[in-house]
Amino acid sequence: MDVPYPLSTSDNCGNPNYKIYCKNKTLEFLSSVGFYYKILNINPHTSSLIISPPFINKHSCQSSDLSLGGFKIDENSPFNISSRNTVMLFNCSENILLSPLNCSSSSPCRRFEEANEGRNCRNTLCCSYLKDSSMTSHRIRIRDQGCTAYSSFVDFKDEESIESWRYGIELQWIPPNNIN
Repeated sequence: MDVPYPLSTSDNCGNPNYKIYCKNKTLEFLSSVGFYYKILNINPHTSSLIISPPFINKHSCQSSDLSLGGFKIDENSPFNISSRNTVMLFNCSENILLSPLNCSSSSPCRRFEEANEGRNCRNTLCCSYLKDSSMTSHRIRIRDQGCTAYSSFVDFKDEESIESWRYGIELQWIPPNNIN
């Protein structure tokens, strides 16, 4: 995969504020809490990249980054979570029902549960939401007393078959000349 400017994989290429990592011939994004996420795609024309959400444990409905509170980006970095992501939360506690999330029986997270990827979360309380703030979103939060697992899809359309859902978390970056 080509790494376009301003993204940087070493000290002498790209802009060091846009650091990504190459580990075992795989490009990865490092969250602010020290968890690496595999980069699935980079689009320099839209200043965006798509990372793989963490694995959901095969023996429990817990994301592999649960102990770190989920996905988090440093708010001072040029990256943010785009508003094109539909996030699905799983294994949620009842207090999530007070939130404005879609926790209904028609929530798309129910379809995900029925698919092989979500089978370990089947019959848990699940909710979904569209990330709604384009340049200020830096977190997908999970925790033991809230929701313990999540996944994300880019440009999600409920009417599409689950096989056509675009798995991933889209991140945008602000071009270097737009940073004050």
